[in-house]
Amino acid sequence: MVSKSALKGSDRFPGIFNSHSNKNIWTSAMMLFGAFVLLAFSAFVLTGNLAFAQEEAVSEKTVLDALMEAGFVGLLIILMSIVGGALAITFAFQLRRDVLVPPEVLGHVESLFEDEEYEEAYHLCEASPSILSAVVAAGLEKIDDGYGQMESTMTEVLEMESTKLHQKVGYLSLIANLSPMMGLLGTVLGMIGAFNTIANSPVQPSPKQLGGDISIALGTTFLGLCVAIPMTAVYVYFRNKVITVSAEVGGVSEELMGRFKAD
Repeated sequence: MVSKSALKGSDRFPGIFNSHSNKNIWTSAMMLFGAFVLLAFSAFVLTGNLAFAQEEAVSEKTVLDALMEAGFVGLLIILMSIVGGALAITFAFQLRRDVLVPPEVLGHVESLFEDEEYEEAYHLCEASPSILSAVVAAGLEKIDDGYGQMESTMTEVLEMESTKLHQKVGYLSLIANLSPMMGLLGTVLGMIGAFNTIANSPVQPSPKQLGGDISIALGTTFLGLCVAIPMTAVYVYFRNKVITVSAEVGGVSEELMGRFKAD
């Protein structure tokens, strides 16, 4: 159990550990909720009951009809939105500041440093995996090689850990970039179908005959944009969060290891 004195390290880094950590969690949750409300509303507008006026009568398409008309490309876009939503919710928990830089671990490491129990601090970091623990443990491994070697090793490990986090959130960027391209693919396929209908029809085709292909063309584009817009916003949010935490970890580790600088 960590004593109160061991937790005083958290007071030295207000940029990382502050009384608004819960507020940050709620901000992340509200942002994700807003993004998916927008996505759900857009999907509802697209797949809701659609009335199409015809020459003699008016027919209504059900939700299932609208989904089926989006075609295989539309279903792929919907699947991508589900995957993106699952990733965003996962990152909202995994990329919390208290997970990447646990305040209890920092406080305990600070206490061990003050007592010059560097080996115990190293074992603590090894037993408590996080980006902070990885950087501090890497520096402690080079404690006999001088501060210069410790600093370069910590910088290298911090870059590696930051790259791993960027690669994780990069999947959101991939989905955000692929969605409108998939929508464009559906547009091209729909237009090809419409032109084929015109070319193969002995008489001028009716709007009803062209409606299915045009629905695919416009529906897939709309779905792609509905996925890409919130996914881009969520990606930028998590990317900036990774950059901020990486910078703060660098500052924390440098201050912890500053005692090893030669006078």
